[in-house]
Amino acid sequence: MATSSLMLCTCLLSALIFTYAEDAKMGTARVVFQTTYGDIEFGFFPDVAPKTVEHIYKLVRLGCYNSNHFFRVDKGFVAQVADVVGGREAPLNAEQQKEGEKTIVGEFSDVKHVRGILSMGRYSDPDSAASSFSILLGDAPHLDGQYAVFGKVTKGGDTLKKLEELPTRREGIFVMPLERIRILSTYYYDTNEGLDLTCEHEKSILKRKLVESSYEIERQRRKCLP
Repeated sequence: MATSSLMLCTCLLSALIFTYAEDAKMGTARVVFQTTYGDIEFGFFPDVAPKTVEHIYKLVRLGCYNSNHFFRVDKGFVAQVADVVGGREAPLNAEQQKEGEKTIVGEFSDVKHVRGILSMGRYSDPDSAASSFSILLGDAPHLDGQYAVFGKVTKGGDTLKKLEELPTRREGIFVMPLERIRILSTYYYDTNEGLDLTCEHEKSILKRKLVESSYEIERQRRKCLP
């Protein structure tokens, strides 16, 4: 009887942990990556990985992911964004460089690695995560508790499917696209603000889009015009 009770408690505890992982509370901030194959929107889990969320969101607000790219696309596994230091086409300014070089403590949790989850990249040091992260393209239970989950995709499933169909090559352990999958620009907004679609709110979002994409206009001008 004691053994049966213990097994029941263990099963109930496992069920509670799994439910928590599936129902991690999402914050109100949203980020949109505008790529060469469409938009990808995601939100954050501030209660699960607060330091990671703060760091990545700051990088976004500084425009660090503009002109960056997805260096890895492994169908059914991950699409991974490159580190902003070294991964961008446009040079970083001093503030972006300083933030991009920071590493953060590994915030490992019980949230499961399933399709759509955002998970930090890192080296063997558990506290070596910087700015590279993966979007899960399938379930990867072997990553659970080993890499910091900090958010999930809210829109852009069709874009992810397009990325999965691109031709790739294998380089060591990495499956990499043959072409550069550019993050042309990024912008962010708050869903609480989105409930009030006033002209001022619309102008605010438009301004962010214009500012964040201005680098691309300048890059094309230098490339194509005398």
